[in-house]
Amino acid sequence: MEKTIPARPEPVKLDIERTALIVVDMQNSFCKKGGMMDFFGKLDEAMVKRVIAVDKKVIEACRRMRIKTIYLRMTYRPDLVDAGGPESPNYWKQGGLVAMRKNPELKGKFLTSGTWDWEIVDELTPKSKDIIINKSRYSGFVNTELDAVLKKHNIKYIVFIGLFTNVCVESTLRDAFFHEYFPVLVSDACGNTGPAYVQKATVWNVTSVFGWVTTADDLIQALK
Repeated sequence: MEKTIPARPEPVKLDIERTALIVVDMQNSFCKKGGMMDFFGKLDEAMVKRVIAVDKKVIEACRRMRIKTIYLRMTYRPDLVDAGGPESPNYWKQGGLVAMRKNPELKGKFLTSGTWDWEIVDELTPKSKDIIINKSRYSGFVNTELDAVLKKHNIKYIVFIGLFTNVCVESTLRDAFFHEYFPVLVSDACGNTGPAYVQKATVWNVTSVFGWVTTADDLIQALK
């Protein structure tokens, strides 16, 4: 079954049986009071609530069409062996790692496997048939089974939603492009961190270079 999705720079035709929805990092850490972003004073509650509401509708629409739903979850082991040591730029740049290293009392708090901070938000709880893939870098393709899972299910088209547009969403979407998948960004089902213009920058990058951009309403309507 094929569905034509209104998109920029032109409509994109999805083979539904070869399409997956990837939900990026919709975790308490990034979405809730008491999480990592709140600790940093960077939690945009209004934006997050909007994204959760839109994501819920997109996920439900995709499930109705039996589109494979894959959740990505930023994850570190309690011993941080998967975080990268001083030879890794991730060690120096990932905010949670930096905070835990500088404040020993925070060790094991942010994005650590098994903690509340690490869990996917209750509003978007995965179903039994959904797939959850833990990742320790911004891109969901790095040191994970994501590519193997997509190939196992014969996926060629990937719809992206989640957080943050300009970090983990864009990083994973770019890698999807390099792995020969067709990426579609649902712009209003994503939220950025930082100034508003970075959201526009990612939308421009995807529209012009890396894939296609649609909206939640256009996607949902096309899937009916």
